[in-house]
Amino acid sequence: MKVLTTSKNIQIIWEDNHLLIINKRVGDIVQGDKTKDIPLVEIAKIYLKEKHQKPGNVFLGVVHRLDRPTTGIVVFAKTSKALSRLNEMFQERNTQKTYLAIVNQIPPKPSDTLVHFLTRNTQKNISKAHSKEVPNSKKSSLSYELVHTFEKYFALKIELHTGRHHQIRAQLSEIGCSIKGDLKYGAARSNPDGGIHLHAWKLEFIHPVTKEVLSITAPVPNDVLWQKLSNNL
Repeated sequence: MKVLTTSKNIQIIWEDNHLLIINKRVGDIVQGDKTKDIPLVEIAKIYLKEKHQKPGNVFLGVVHRLDRPTTGIVVFAKTSKALSRLNEMFQERNTQKTYLAIVNQIPPKPSDTLVHFLTRNTQKNISKAHSKEVPNSKKSSLSYELVHTFEKYFALKIELHTGRHHQIRAQLSEIGCSIKGDLKYGAARSNPDGGIHLHAWKLEFIHPVTKEVLSITAPVPNDVLWQKLSNNL
């Protein structure tokens, strides 16, 4: 995917009159939280205000979010019409999401579909994957494929079937494959930048207005392992 705009604040990989799609960096928050850090949506509004020289407020709707230590595709809607249609599309899972993850152990099988039941601890902001249904759990499913082997790590391509809190992180941890840098889910050590090696790589969906099929790819971070993987995809 060609990067359209790169500044010190955001990397844009798709933009038209209805959509703004950004390649999120480690540490960026999509929406405001208790940290009071400036969220990505506000940074993107400043970009649009300056680009179009708008005197008033800029509308920009948040369609979905990524965890703070995760990188990759984040979609924003520039019109209310696009936002309502995209919200429906994402809620009904009429999208195809592909992630890349670098994990610390080789998975039990070269490829598999994982089905767990996730419970969420909101106080600790963590989810737990269970093999059987338990009270207050939500069924969660993903498919993975082992796509590359490094000296100490293993790269997986993941198709997400459901969208649960910390789903990929929790499910991979449950099978003994903690994501590199993810201390919360079993990694031995953190990454220097505080991020984890989980990247929202590809997204396919129908454009909410033009109805064309969009296939968006977010370049991987500028990191030795990511770049080696990128050369082998």
